[in-house]
Amino acid sequence: MTATIAQTLGVDIAKATLDVYLHPEAAAQQFANTQAGIAALLAWLQPYAISRVVFEPTGAYHRLFERQVGSTGLPMVKVNPLQARRFAEAIGRRAKTDAVDAAMLARFGALDELQPRPVVSQTLSAMKELLVARRGLIKDRVAATSRNHVHQAPLLKRFAVQRLRQVARQLAAIDDALRALCRADPGLQARLDILVSIPGIGEATALAMLIDMPELGTLDHKCAASLAGLAPIARDAGQHSGKRCIRAGRAHLRQALYMPALVAIRFNTDLTAKYQALVAAGKPPKVAITAVMRKLVILANALLHQGRAWTPKAA
Repeated sequence: MTATIAQTLGVDIAKATLDVYLHPEAAAQQFANTQAGIAALLAWLQPYAISRVVFEPTGAYHRLFERQVGSTGLPMVKVNPLQARRFAEAIGRRAKTDAVDAAMLARFGALDELQPRPVVSQTLSAMKELLVARRGLIKDRVAATSRNHVHQAPLLKRFAVQRLRQVARQLAAIDDALRALCRADPGLQARLDILVSIPGIGEATALAMLIDMPELGTLDHKCAASLAGLAPIARDAGQHSGKRCIRAGRAHLRQALYMPALVAIRFNTDLTAKYQALVAAGKPPKVAITAVMRKLVILANALLHQGRAWTPKAA
């Protein structure tokens, strides 16, 4: 008998297994985290009307599941593990097993009516992996530079110099690979060209924006700022008005925008005026810089939505 009630599927993804739970059907199963196991899961779901598939990102372990299930057109919802854990605590669910987590994810998705998002393309997924590796190499470069300054032994200094040269070669190779992947996708290349037209945003920052926030161009400006973690969060209670601050959001994107904001303050007349007005109003420089970062995200979102490059305002 075919189920007509919309079901929310919660999936707890481990290295070897997929624990799944249907809400409100209350049906649970376990499948292997392999192509054959995922195919068996899809066959098991055939009689049901699935409204969303809720899962947490688990690094390399969720990629096959996301790609294979997403290709069928099922609506996918990837949730922040911290949010899922807070939901479990809120409903008094203290036990933590794979089966319990699958049921909790299904209930979370149904009660909060989590909205599905499109699965990112294979190209963006490959670029994301390269970008993560690039960030690791940047950290290695900083560490090797510090060691080179501290070491006194000639042998250790030579090792540090060799490591710095190796990191430079690897960074260049990753940058070339990122450019090649972007050029192979006309849509991505067009979006990249729009972003680099904005004063202050170079190629590396534009690539980080495309990879870390593929939703750019489809959001309203408040959502774009909030997703980047650049929207001030209120802390008010009764007559008390707390100090606003930014937090959460996509920290890597926020870090990537800091230096471009400093460049934009110097060379983008609109953002220069914005920064100077905030400082003149008594805002700390860091707050003013954060406001410029927020403006950059909003500007990028607007230009990508309109499909046009940045142009200076007429005098």
